[in-house]
Amino acid sequence: MCGITGFFDPEQRLNKLEMLGIGKRMSDSIAKRGPDDEGHWQDPDLALLLGHRRLSIIDLSAEGHQPMESASGRYIIIYNGEVYNFRELAVELAVAPHTFRGRSDTEIMLAAFEKWGVNQTLQKLDGMFAFVLWDRETGMLHFIRDRLGKKPLYIGWAGKTLVFGSELKSLCAHPDFKPQINKQTLTLYMRYGYVPAPHCIYNQVWQIPAGCRISLDLRNLESGSDLNRMIESYWYHPRIVEEAQHRAKPQNAAQAISEFKELLTWSVQQRMVSDVPLGAFLSGGIDSSIIVALMQQNAVQPVKTFTIGFEEAGFNEAAYAKKVAQYLGTEHHELYLTPRDAQDVIPQLPDIFDEPFADVSQIPTLLLSRFARQHVTVALSGDGGDEMLGGYQRHYRVPELWNKVGRFPLPLRRIMGRLITALPEERWDRLVPQQPQFGERLYKVAELLPLQDPEAVYRHLVSRFTAPQDIVKGGSEPVIPLTDPSWHPKGLGFAERMMYGDALSYLPNDILVKVDRASMAASLEARAPLLDRKIFEYVWSLPLEMKIRKNINGNGMEGKWLLRQILQQYLPADLYERPKQGFAMPIGTWLRDPLRDWAEDLLDQKNLEQAGYLDAVTVRALWNDHLQGKGRHADKLWTILMFQSWQKRWM
Repeated sequence: MCGITGFFDPEQRLNKLEMLGIGKRMSDSIAKRGPDDEGHWQDPDLALLLGHRRLSIIDLSAEGHQPMESASGRYIIIYNGEVYNFRELAVELAVAPHTFRGRSDTEIMLAAFEKWGVNQTLQKLDGMFAFVLWDRETGMLHFIRDRLGKKPLYIGWAGKTLVFGSELKSLCAHPDFKPQINKQTLTLYMRYGYVPAPHCIYNQVWQIPAGCRISLDLRNLESGSDLNRMIESYWYHPRIVEEAQHRAKPQNAAQAISEFKELLTWSVQQRMVSDVPLGAFLSGGIDSSIIVALMQQNAVQPVKTFTIGFEEAGFNEAAYAKKVAQYLGTEHHELYLTPRDAQDVIPQLPDIFDEPFADVSQIPTLLLSRFARQHVTVALSGDGGDEMLGGYQRHYRVPELWNKVGRFPLPLRRIMGRLITALPEERWDRLVPQQPQFGERLYKVAELLPLQDPEAVYRHLVSRFTAPQDIVKGGSEPVIPLTDPSWHPKGLGFAERMMYGDALSYLPNDILVKVDRASMAASLEARAPLLDRKIFEYVWSLPLEMKIRKNINGNGMEGKWLLRQILQQYLPADLYERPKQGFAMPIGTWLRDPLRDWAEDLLDQKNLEQAGYLDAVTVRALWNDHLQGKGRHADKLWTILMFQSWQKRWM
């Protein structure tokens, strides 16, 4: 795992020494992504510089140094990530024959580009990657991101100079970069709590989306060109899903369980290849438990597992993880933290997530990564199971609810919603005391009743602000893949459309951003076996009943059925069958007490009005309601606070 950066000046205004100085400044800004080595390559005649920071994982020798040149000298690459099938590619390439200097996957990739070209090689690569490839022969500079968006890649303009890198801070380090907030992107952020690709919080900068590329002819590139229009998909998600759905289905559940287990075992084995110490995150939930179980089955010695716990019982999964670790026989490490430990991280977040980002689980993910890094350099995680196998409540509860209420005419549903909200949540709690938080859950149903169709329901469920243009001054929402019909496969039911939407947007733009930035800030490589492209394609070939079925009690639906069937081969059900918790944080409570002064400063009305991005009256109303215990505004306020905190640091 590494960090990449660089620039190209079409007007060739810099000498070699000036170029190197800027390149070093850019790469130094992302040093934590690669603390083991640093390298730069430049072509002064062309004014192109490629920079790299290395976290050594495979082939720790100097032969893995980047930027790396291909054997013929045609290609130069800077690369972040891991190609897990590099050994298989090496065998295929050896027929040529090729003689490799070292054992790195980077060298194998370059040999593949020389033999098969860029397009064919892309179809062969399995792994997580973001790379920039310079082709001296054609004059093309290629920017390519992996299929599911595990590794980041930004590209944009700093004045007349093309700049690029793994993180925005490297672009900001270029002396010509003048940051300007994009209000359309800010509006998207206020809705989702993250910035969806291809957009970026800055004007004239873009994220390359998952499964996409940009190829630029540097001989004919005009400064300030609209790079967004040059984005091409090499792994088009709708087509991949539609093709998968037309494949032959398993004849029965037993065949599906066997095939999926074989695939997942293979994926875990691929991700256990490392020349440095390796372990796994373990929450005690289904996803991380099955990854650890398969690792333990394939390991020579006990797997190192890592969990953090919090003193507040309602936010602590460490006890469950410990039981799973003891049953599987791992070498378990756990760290208990206080609320103050978590709160102390908050001022660091703008530097680590150098774009507004409002998933509060960023805090425990960062703390867990730092803890694991004290023992290992690589950690496997269970990310991806929820999005692909129906693990979120919205996947299995909302379709069931909508089947019941969606049949009523819209005017009647609106009346029903108003009747529910006529009584305060607390009154409903008193009326139905045997149901915990009955009022809150009933109010959430009331929010869905006035919505017109399943698409509107899903968009509401994934929104922090359902009308973000009301809080962003002059804001409007551009179309993104999530809201673009051309990016959605045909023939999916409601639950599958939500799962696909989560895989298309929430997974790469929230979950994987969180894991990448948090782990890289600790110089830790995180790998997700469930996010192998073969697993993605296989899962989408399965019928919905292989993912979502009635729960063990028969009184409701639950997701990840296929994973549960495999996990029960390794663990007793009472160790993992419990309500999904995740990395919850009591942010609402903290904002009223220990974080109140910090929040008050960021939400000061004069400061809000002076900055001119957010409607100060709306923000202050939300804040005052929260302090008085009115409404459920914690997520909205955290979204605002993370933008304000980011703005204070970077603007």
